Amino acid sequence: MEFFRIRRDIPFMRHALVFNVISFLTFAAAVFFLVTRGLHLSIEFTGGTVLEVNYAQPAEIDRTRTAVESLGFGEVQVQNFGTARDVLIRLPVRGDVKQSEVATRVFGALCQAAQGRVETRPGEGDATRQACMAADGSEPLKLSRTEFVGPSVGSELARDGALALGMTVLGIMIYLAIRFEWKFAVAGIIANLHDVVIILGFFAYFQWEFSLAVLAAVLAVLGYSVNESVVIFDRIRETFRKYRKMSTTQVIDHAITSTISRTIITHGSTQMMVLAMLLFGGPTLHYFAVALTIGILFGIYSSVFVAAAIAMWLGVKREDLVKVSSRGSSDPNDPNAGAAV
Repeated sequence: MEFFRIRRDIPFMRHALVFNVISFLTFAAAVFFLVTRGLHLSIEFTGGTVLEVNYAQPAEIDRTRTAVESLGFGEVQVQNFGTARDVLIRLPVRGDVKQSEVATRVFGALCQAAQGRVETRPGEGDATRQACMAADGSEPLKLSRTEFVGPSVGSELARDGALALGMTVLGIMIYLAIRFEWKFAVAGIIANLHDVVIILGFFAYFQWEFSLAVLAAVLAVLGYSVNESVVIFDRIRETFRKYRKMSTTQVIDHAITSTISRTIITHGSTQMMVLAMLLFGGPTLHYFAVALTIGILFGIYSSVFVAAAIAMWLGVKREDLVKVSSRGSSDPNDPNAGAAV
């Protein structure tokens, strides 16, 4: 499926050096901000307190967030989960306040915001529980669960996340080397890491919260970006087989030009969905969508101007991708002459 077809190849590789200098400067800036500012890690990585609250009526998230933030516990996360009446609250670690005290104070603030008062009520067995009681005797909200995520658990998640990223990179390199050639594997992984580091650089510079959802977006961008690289690499191999007299630069320009329509359709559709999440997904999906938006935009750029250019500079040639038959074609005009297709 194509919206349009460009008849004359666009000389992308003529400007490859300029675009890669820009890429290098952007990459260096991202590394600089990562080193100097660091990532603003969420409590999944640093540890903290998690509370689940169940409201009798659909929860007003903004009012809930205001009530929790008024306690001064730092940056908190308040979001719906499951139903509109269930709210998940995450608070960072406070060394000067006990976990039980944090939960009590948060529940008290939420109860006061719901026009109720905290009372001690019988729980299961001989235990008691804190209940929020309204003037008419109803319970506007209940504390469903309280959990403390220790710093050790957070560091383990960070280590596992880095391991997942490393294994993804290794798997992509092996896949590209087997399907194409080691030069494409090196070019592809440099381009993919270029996307990942720039995403992390944005999060470091603006100090956006880096959570498990953002890590999932980064891993998704890796797969998404390599897919675009594979499409271009596949067209490069096909062009090498079809046009024997073209130079490597001409082959790469033709491959990129012939896939532009597909690129616009694919990435345009994906970007519209991601923008919908960004605009209407609320705080829960905000940074996830931000990471995907940055990754998609730079993924297109890196696949065209970084991966293809690096493959060209590494000296990829027809013999790397097409096996020459011992019996060449007798027809000199045969575009597939000598190629084992």
